[in-house]
Amino acid sequence: MKKKATILDVARKANVSSATVSRVVNAQGGVKPETEARIIKAIEELSYVRNAIARSMVRKETKTIGVIVPDITNPFFSQVISGVEEAAIQAGFFPIVTSTREDLLLEQQILTHYLERGIDGLIITTAQENGTHLNEFMKSSIPVVAVDRPLKQYDVDTVLSGNREGAFEAVSHLIEEGFKDIAIIRGPQNTTPGLERYKGYVKALEANGIPVQPDFVCDGDFMQGSGYEQVKNLYSQKRKPDAVFSSNNFMSLGAIRAMRELDWKIGRDIGFAGFDDIEVATFMEPALTVVSRRMKHLGAIAFQYLENRMEKKGESAKREYILSPSLVIRDSSKRLR
Repeated sequence: MKKKATILDVARKANVSSATVSRVVNAQGGVKPETEARIIKAIEELSYVRNAIARSMVRKETKTIGVIVPDITNPFFSQVISGVEEAAIQAGFFPIVTSTREDLLLEQQILTHYLERGIDGLIITTAQENGTHLNEFMKSSIPVVAVDRPLKQYDVDTVLSGNREGAFEAVSHLIEEGFKDIAIIRGPQNTTPGLERYKGYVKALEANGIPVQPDFVCDGDFMQGSGYEQVKNLYSQKRKPDAVFSSNNFMSLGAIRAMRELDWKIGRDIGFAGFDDIEVATFMEPALTVVSRRMKHLGAIAFQYLENRMEKKGESAKREYILSPSLVIRDSSKRLR
């Protein structure tokens, strides 16, 4: 069976970039006539998705958008996707959703596939905020909106949460409840959510004259396993914290599992607050105090920004939307008196 030609095969044959091929395929303009003729000739010789190309050239759109997130199983991202999906379908667009598992190479492969599919726009939570892996894709001029993590070297619209603000409120609340030795399970410091939530933690301590204790600063990776392991490490220390702030929902689940195994009782032996609500938070005993975000709203705003760019409306300057979170106080952060 003959191997199906890809956009990379066409690019190699025409001696151009895959982004330039995508511009021709999607009738986006900006390609010299002689270069476009060379690309069309390569497309014909390789029998590269002729029907899709014909449709794209007539309509100048495919009515599909790409959505890339690190982990589709994380309730935060599943709710963001739900918000994108509802808004997109209402506007007549259909999302193609893919999870990278924080794998940069996989993200590059997904981006190449999206170029081949001729998507009209992209919503992305990238695996690497400072990487150059988007260079080829950005040459295609397909509109991009970044969610939760900015793309720092590109002028694209960004939809973020008040990460520092939310962490500051949660840790300040723990301090108001009488906790002083507060540990943090922080996320990766090369991500905006991980770094900003840690800064919020530090700011709350400093505002209350409490020094940051290095032994209470624990590095996690936003996955359950790291929350579990870091609570085990905290419990093994000679001086234990009297409260823990977990920087995301998955690490909170791991942390709580470890506390139960250790019989380290939340609400009696230790206080607890986490970033992002989780489905079981209100059913646990005690119920968990969390920083809550309107996740579906974030997704809806991201699509609104993307639709605006796809329709070439509005200002050319990049826009940034920051959603303020809210602190939901439950029993886990209350010191028993």
